[in-house]
Amino acid sequence: MTTDMLGKRVKRVEDQRLITGKGRYVDDIKLQSMAHCAILRSPYAHASIRSIDTSAAKAMPGVLDVMVGADIPYNPLPMAWPAGGSAGLKNNVNSPRALATDSVKWTGEGVAAVVAETPEQALDAVEAIAVDWEPLPTVVDAEKATQPGAPQLHENAPSNIVFEWSVGDRDGTAAAIDGAEVVVRQRLVNQRLIPNPMETRGDIGWYNPGTDEYTIWMSSQTPHIQRLLLAAFVMGVPEHKIRCISPDVGGAFGTKIFTYADYPIVLLASKRLGGRPVKWIEGRRESYQATIHGRDHITYLEIAGKRDGEITGLRVKTYANLGGRLSTIGPGIPTTLYARVLSGCYRIPHVFAEVVGVYTNTVFVDAYRGAGRPEATYVVERAMDLFAAEIGMDPAEIRRRNFIAPDKFPYENPSGLGTASGGAKIYIDSGNYEPALDKALAMAGYADRAAAKGEARTRGKYLGVGLSSYIEVCGVAPSKWIGAVGEGWGAAMWESANIKVHLTGKVVVTMGTQPQGQGHETTYAQIVGHELGIPMEDIVVQHSDTQGTPFGYGSYGSRTSSVGSTAAIKAAGKIREKARRYAAHMLEASVDDIEVDGAEYRVKGSPDKKKTFQEIAFALDLAFDAPEGMEPYLDETAYHDTPNCTWPFGTHVAIVEIDEATGKVDLVKYVAVDDVGNKINPMIVDGQLHGGIVQGVGQALWEGAVYGDDGQLLSGSMLDYALPRASWLPNLELDETVTPSPVNPIGVKGVGEAGAIASTAAVANAVNDALKPFGIRHLDMPLTPQTVWKAMQAAKGAQA
Repeated sequence: MTTDMLGKRVKRVEDQRLITGKGRYVDDIKLQSMAHCAILRSPYAHASIRSIDTSAAKAMPGVLDVMVGADIPYNPLPMAWPAGGSAGLKNNVNSPRALATDSVKWTGEGVAAVVAETPEQALDAVEAIAVDWEPLPTVVDAEKATQPGAPQLHENAPSNIVFEWSVGDRDGTAAAIDGAEVVVRQRLVNQRLIPNPMETRGDIGWYNPGTDEYTIWMSSQTPHIQRLLLAAFVMGVPEHKIRCISPDVGGAFGTKIFTYADYPIVLLASKRLGGRPVKWIEGRRESYQATIHGRDHITYLEIAGKRDGEITGLRVKTYANLGGRLSTIGPGIPTTLYARVLSGCYRIPHVFAEVVGVYTNTVFVDAYRGAGRPEATYVVERAMDLFAAEIGMDPAEIRRRNFIAPDKFPYENPSGLGTASGGAKIYIDSGNYEPALDKALAMAGYADRAAAKGEARTRGKYLGVGLSSYIEVCGVAPSKWIGAVGEGWGAAMWESANIKVHLTGKVVVTMGTQPQGQGHETTYAQIVGHELGIPMEDIVVQHSDTQGTPFGYGSYGSRTSSVGSTAAIKAAGKIREKARRYAAHMLEASVDDIEVDGAEYRVKGSPDKKKTFQEIAFALDLAFDAPEGMEPYLDETAYHDTPNCTWPFGTHVAIVEIDEATGKVDLVKYVAVDDVGNKINPMIVDGQLHGGIVQGVGQALWEGAVYGDDGQLLSGSMLDYALPRASWLPNLELDETVTPSPVNPIGVKGVGEAGAIASTAAVANAVNDALKPFGIRHLDMPLTPQTVWKAMQAAKGAQA
């Protein structure tokens, strides 16, 4: 049996249950006497609520309770990351309530909840609730919402502006642009997306009247944070009186980070029923209307530089749609995670970004896979291509000329990261961007692209090649830094792990992070097995229950491998050191003379004098002969607050063909060379990259949430929202460079979002490259056949 599996392609241990249907998700949980909840959602995007009549619903078969907003004695849901100057909007009328009371701000906002014996009875009763509505004017476009005469959503946000925030070198950037040889300007739309995890959200609330305690099973990425927010900000009960359990989670992509209205609804419903558990499971159409959306930026960019390709300035103004009310960390996405990384992997001396956060009559917008970083990458990578086209330079060459050089690290980027108040600092710790670019170009056959374009024309196709050289900030962030820039307590980002060693030498690892399909149970076992010198098979990894795990901030922002795993390494180090001290006692040797080789603890120079990890655990757990002052049992907890973020990077190349007759875009080749540092499990890394790339390609070519002018979600189901299919994609060709991160002991960086960050820009650049013969400079996404065909026809007409 091979002990050290760190860095090996190991099959995921959790797959035995997950892919054979033995997983345990929220909807699989059946509790005795459990009732079921359904929520009445607004059919209007903006309306006042004159009255709600629930009498007919209450009289229907099986109905146990009906609640409206006035029945819920809780505070509004918290906005826990008040970035961008939105601190004054915390916990007020702009935040969602469990159920709306006076007005609704988007189609799908909850206004009443029914609890019944069966899900069907609850849904039927919801239809019987009569609401007297006063419809109000709507606005769904973030830029239009700020203009004079636009409908006003909240009295305390004139012109629907949540915040006007800026970062970077305002005067220096203006001077660089004013004095530049070349300036390119472009309006970009980064369209709204609807996340689609396989498992929709759901929860079960149970109030125990005997102990006055609440338990909630939730499909969540952040059970510990949810317990804290529910206790301290929503329900006003002691934190130790709430237990959050997040069992197997069937995907999330960011959507399950946040505090949602259904959490307090099911908990209160259970209390009103004297302690009967109450379950709510979200339907797919309901998910489209009520769970967060992502992206939705309108950006004006200006990129300036010299005719030799040197970029000297980048200025951006972005209207960020935040929806009708503020989600838990919504303001933090277009500020900290977008504007502060706009310079990407380039040496741009002057960068300035202005972000206008805006209310509209749409569902709230928050973190979706990549969370600000895909939007930033799209802006800077489109800007690089546009500038290259303007000066007649090859897109690969302009990137090469402006990369941050390897000898410039650590590098403090000019887009707003760096030193914050109190001296806390974030910097790009390492990088070597050119080898990844060179490898990607070679794999894609970039040097032969002219011949490939000519061959495609013989088949009635237009071929395009697109590049995306990206950098990603992961493991966000040192608590002191993000606390300083986040303007709120909700910015701490440390992580935890506990390790217990049973008498037989078997190990239980409990972690503060929360998996949603990434393979944490496998990777943590690989790491701890490596640190303790024991087989993975001797390790069980536990998570998800706030009662049985140390407090942790959960999983998002590709932080588990760099922050969470380091906590596990620290805990394992404590275990190993205690075992070493006890081995010295057992072997009658000095601690300094004990050397550790895997699971063996032996005396230097006396290889026959040794004890195994299992022997030490057995003896120390019994503690018959423990030395004075040494506690029995191997049980250690560690917490890790990262000193800096980690910085994956790479270059992706997309090759597309456009059918001249139909405008249909086919992605015919996709190459990705990523540098995610050292890999805990290369197979899991590949899987994360595959999934992220496909999601990014989906945004470029097919996906887009569309609201009508009346605020109705026109793309309200999978019939209308085009998710990518496997048959639409080529084989994804992956390779790597390896630049270990100096931030953590094993040199990892994070990979959960890299594919989604790079791929959208690569494919969009490829399509725009293919359309150059038509004189088309830029098309906004999604680049559907209709969009592309119309643009080609318009260009042909203009050329005629």
